[in-house]
Amino acid sequence: MTPALSTAERYCREALARLPALLDKQRDALDRAAALCTEAIAADGLVHLFGCGHSRMLCEEMTPRQGCFVGWHTLVELGLTYHNMIVGPNGLRQSLHLEKTPGLAEQILRNFAFGPKDVLIVISTSGIREVIVEMAEGAKRRGLAVIGVVSRAHCEQARPALPSGRKLIDVADVLLDNGAPVGDCLLELNGTTHKTGPFSTLGGALVMNMLRCEVAQRLLDRGIQPVFLPSHQFVGSPDVERQLEYFYAQYARRVAPLYARQGG
Repeated sequence: MTPALSTAERYCREALARLPALLDKQRDALDRAAALCTEAIAADGLVHLFGCGHSRMLCEEMTPRQGCFVGWHTLVELGLTYHNMIVGPNGLRQSLHLEKTPGLAEQILRNFAFGPKDVLIVISTSGIREVIVEMAEGAKRRGLAVIGVVSRAHCEQARPALPSGRKLIDVADVLLDNGAPVGDCLLELNGTTHKTGPFSTLGGALVMNMLRCEVAQRLLDRGIQPVFLPSHQFVGSPDVERQLEYFYAQYARRVAPLYARQGG
């Protein structure tokens, strides 16, 4: 007999029901985001990705990842993301505290000499934490266009953390919605007041991959051949090894100017 799995099915169906809107309701925003990213990569620049906590997963979904190509660059801080021990060293308390630390974003940004065509994608379901908003503000002061990826439903109703009252939705030039509800989780369960079944990673990954695919095709339409990370699942293939080395070399060449100046 086939197991009922009623709660698993309910999550699956509720999640699937949200996915079409991620394209249908933000075609203009995806178009503008793709245009910014295409211009950056076509001009030998970079599209940087920043996120705290589980938003780091979406940075790494873009690079390094099968199907990624040179031009995407993560600004991932371990102190803001590496909290798998939960308590003790590298615990969740420390990570959450750092997210609320004014001025931290500026210290991160000072490590890089951003190019004139570079773009920053800031990923945060809530879109309110100090480091998130200040990363976007600092990037704009440096002349970067900023794309925000948030839960619009949550961000719009959330209380801002900064005294200025600004949220990521107030700073970003283009805003993409991961489709998550307020609080992220989809399911109410019998026997508890807590919800489960978060959606932001699923929705965010779809949005990011739509963006990646669109940018790749727009580059090709311009006659620019993206340098892709080859599938390295094929063990012992000399051709794959050569492609990997070429990818590494082109990635290193692209990011090298970032470190030409410190403390700016």
